[in-house]
Amino acid sequence: MNYVPPPNKQQYFEQVRVLVQQIPYGKVATYGQIKELLPQPEEVSDDEYQLSASRWVGLAMAACSDDVPWQRVVNSQGKISHPEAGKQKDMLVAEGVLFSKDKINLDEFQWRGPGQSDEPARQGRLF
Repeated sequence: MNYVPPPNKQQYFEQVRVLVQQIPYGKVATYGQIKELLPQPEEVSDDEYQLSASRWVGLAMAACSDDVPWQRVVNSQGKISHPEAGKQKDMLVAEGVLFSKDKINLDEFQWRGPGQSDEPARQGRLF
């Protein structure tokens, strides 16, 4: 199966933009996470969506305006995939996001999504 473009690129990019604008200062989301939080277009099969939609998010980020915090979207490993990696890293560090060997600890800095707590899960006490 090959990559398929979004059936309504403008509409999908707008949905990405609206969602990414909700990522709080000092938090990040992954391309795949954004894909999972958005509705799958009816015209696209499940397999096509799973294969292509993360790339759609990346394309939306490349086309976004300056008012969209594009720097807060990273890959599933917590690494920067953007061609301007140095600029993106500097912007995230300025927000308090920490890197270890060019990787973000997603357990600590990943946004959980709209309406979700951004606090890391805490272990219960045994005693």
